[in-house]
Amino acid sequence: MGTAPPVLVLGAGPAGLATAAELLARAVPVTVLERGDRPGAAWTGRYDALRFNTSRRRSALPGAPFPRAYGQFPTRDQYVAYLQRYAADHGVPVETGVEVARVRPDDDGGWRVSTSAGDRPARHVVVATGALNRPKLPSWAVGSTFRGEVLHSSAYRSPAPFAGRTVVVAGAGTSGMEIAHQLVAGGAARVLLAVRTPPNILLRELHGVPGDLPVPLLLRLPDPLVDRLLFALQRRTVGDLSAYGLPRPTEGAMAAIRARGVTPAVVDQVVLDEIRAGAIECVPAVVGLDGADVVLAGGRREPADAVIAATGYRTGLEELVGGLGVLDEHGMPRDGAGRELAPGLRFVGYVHRPGLTGYVGKIARRVAREIAAGS
Repeated sequence: MGTAPPVLVLGAGPAGLATAAELLARAVPVTVLERGDRPGAAWTGRYDALRFNTSRRRSALPGAPFPRAYGQFPTRDQYVAYLQRYAADHGVPVETGVEVARVRPDDDGGWRVSTSAGDRPARHVVVATGALNRPKLPSWAVGSTFRGEVLHSSAYRSPAPFAGRTVVVAGAGTSGMEIAHQLVAGGAARVLLAVRTPPNILLRELHGVPGDLPVPLLLRLPDPLVDRLLFALQRRTVGDLSAYGLPRPTEGAMAAIRARGVTPAVVDQVVLDEIRAGAIECVPAVVGLDGADVVLAGGRREPADAVIAATGYRTGLEELVGGLGVLDEHGMPRDGAGRELAPGLRFVGYVHRPGLTGYVGKIARRVAREIAAGS
């Protein structure tokens, strides 16, 4: 291995930075490779008005609380600044502008990482490039005859370009609902929210209290019990939106997380008010695009100027580690909580749960402890 660091961490988001910081605290040399131009670069590409769904107390990395001035729910720009400060305070060595193409076993028993800056050997590789790495577009969004604009939510920044236009937002998760609200506030002529699967909806804040306050307790309870409790909470705080085109969910929040990795839509009260007022029109799922129209399930057609597909992401790990037997049928690591899936190869942050940005810090501490013990 020569002078190569024992550990390469791929990705300078919260999972990668926390893992590197915990390794350095145990005197294990580490280098972080980041394709962007700074730590936390992936977050700079999120939409301008993004706020956390979880409170700052649940979202901070170990030993690095958010400033109180950030308020209960940090913004995109605050979080980017937080990650950059975290990297600087912990002396994390981050090489920016390095694109990782492939991870493969090396002849000496370690790993060789192919990058835009050449091959890099390491005894341990920690992959922390994030589950939301590659935009996922449905088939109807590709190669259609639609005369309007089609974009993935990852390309959306602000409502300004859509003022005075009719916009269909496909996908009723957190991002889809928040974007729909921003479009209304930004002066879009008409906003339609296309719903395929009715989401579980939770409020970001209840009477001034963060909605994630009971999460640590809920995660200790059996999933069926949590689903029943959250159904009851939704009945009291969200109510029945069926008359407005948004049926009640038939699948519990925890069941959806476990089965499909789909978390509840976390929104502010104003979003529900806009749905009830008709400012956000809930319609059936998009099934096609044709000329000037968006085709909805059941054959209904709606003319639109633009479609924003809030249809999720894939990990992009198939290109990176495909063929190593470490991924499941969905392209997720068989263990995303830092346990070795091959000698010296780990994945951190590929779990579906509330407060992930804070939880990855706990995973990072355990991973660093295990690597240090074997070094």
